[in-house]
Amino acid sequence: MAGEARRRAELRLPERDRMPRWVPRAIGLAMLAVVGLATAAWLLDRLRDLLVVLLVSLFLSFAMEPAVNWLANKGLKRGLGTACVFLASALAAGAFGAAIASVLAEQITKLIEDAPGYLADIEQWADEQFGFELSTDNVAAQFTEGGTAASLLGDVAGNLVSVGSAAVNVGLQLFTVALFTFYLVAEGPRLRRLVCSALSPERQAVVLRGWELAIDKTGGYIYSRTLLAIAAFLVHWAAFAIIGVPSPLPLAMWVGVLSQFVPVVGTYLAGLLPLLIALLDNPISAIWVVIVVLAYQQLENYMLSPRVTAHTMNIHPAVAFGSVLVGAALLGSVGALLAVPAAATIQAFVSTYIKRHELIESEMFESQSAEPDEAVVVPELAEGADEAGEPAEQDESPAG
Repeated sequence: MAGEARRRAELRLPERDRMPRWVPRAIGLAMLAVVGLATAAWLLDRLRDLLVVLLVSLFLSFAMEPAVNWLANKGLKRGLGTACVFLASALAAGAFGAAIASVLAEQITKLIEDAPGYLADIEQWADEQFGFELSTDNVAAQFTEGGTAASLLGDVAGNLVSVGSAAVNVGLQLFTVALFTFYLVAEGPRLRRLVCSALSPERQAVVLRGWELAIDKTGGYIYSRTLLAIAAFLVHWAAFAIIGVPSPLPLAMWVGVLSQFVPVVGTYLAGLLPLLIALLDNPISAIWVVIVVLAYQQLENYMLSPRVTAHTMNIHPAVAFGSVLVGAALLGSVGALLAVPAAATIQAFVSTYIKRHELIESEMFESQSAEPDEAVVVPELAEGADEAGEPAEQDESPAG
């Protein structure tokens, strides 16, 4: 028996030549992880459109829920209140779209009709100023009957099939977004109960806190943007009417909506349309339009916007700009629109879990324009210190 045991021991491999037992398990787990990541990437690619629809619906539900909650607190049933908010939003969007469409159709028709006269004026101006004979007959012929520009509407009518299919696709996506949004708003409390019922009480508090912050910040974003859009609409409506720009009411609506709800480039896109229409009507009016748009932008940046957003959504402009860039890189235009309220929600949620400390006394905390009494001083350090910064002598005499 001893010889058999010795022979088996001699045939046994050295310990350093053996494969550790955890290596096959690690290889198997790594292969499973790779397969899982590849499957997840494939699913995300296939379901990208649906996920974007769900994300937009969630954002819209956060924006609408404060209004629905207010109606529900007034005694209206939640489903009926959701329908009322949806109807009001649809009517506002429809009125805005119809007004802008009528302005564009009117101005395009006017441009085609007046283009030969514009070209003749350009030709005369070039001849008078520089003595240069500029022939615009070929270009003007495109705007007369039978020309390329004049037959543009006919070409568009010939492509109604492709335009109609694109419109149907957009309509289906809008219907899907509206359907998901309606159920997310109408069944909001029930959905929260369903989600929290699967979590521990501690995690339920975290989830409800995040949900509440998302609704508060998104609703605050929509509320503040709406107030600023109304202010921009009223100011530009009065200014365009005084200047004499054609269709001042729809153009003021365009400026108010785009300047507030389109991040980063909204202000420039908002001012471009009234500028072009004023330029076609009267070049002097176009100059006044530029002055009005720039002046109001400064008024809004330094007076209106800080006061409004201070009560609704406090987020640094640099953070907002960076979040828009990140959102646009991830989800395109949809991500850019959702970036600011998402950043505000994340900022508010994270700030609740960050421990704040009192600041030490330092000149680096003071701005160059700050007054001496605005310096940050820690009470514990300030108390018991004389003007030279040395600790004050304490009275060691016995009490009493």
